[in-house]
Amino acid sequence: MKRNRSIPPVQVIPVLTYPDVEAAVAWLRDAFGVTEHVRIGPNHRAQLMFGTGAIIVADATRERVAPSGEGVTHSLIVRVDDVDSHFSRARARAEVLMEPTDTPFGERQYTVRDLAGHRWTFSQTIADSEPESWGGTTVTPYP
Repeated sequence: MKRNRSIPPVQVIPVLTYPDVEAAVAWLRDAFGVTEHVRIGPNHRAQLMFGTGAIIVADATRERVAPSGEGVTHSLIVRVDDVDSHFSRARARAEVLMEPTDTPFGERQYTVRDLAGHRWTFSQTIADSEPESWGGTTVTPYP
């Protein structure tokens, strides 16, 4: 992949819509520890990094709308080194949907809803679990 300082250096970049981009960036920084790298316009878009991953926060214009109601149209899973420590930071700002929980597939996870209604699951690997051990099927092994 060629380097371009105008876009995050990752292969997949979710774009989340918020009614107020500046407020969303401040909230995501304070609640989850993201780092803002590029701002486009005063309240149009922002490119954020979370470790080696990235998200773009976009305004609610054109066909983009922020979540509304209780339906889930999408969610994010972000891998972190220490779920419990991360949760202690996020719980003061986000609506907790699931407290940190160990899963049969080798992850410790918690889920929260952010200020605009997006669902975020933060996940820490606690074991190398073969998919067949919990009912999954390996189709193509990860490298």
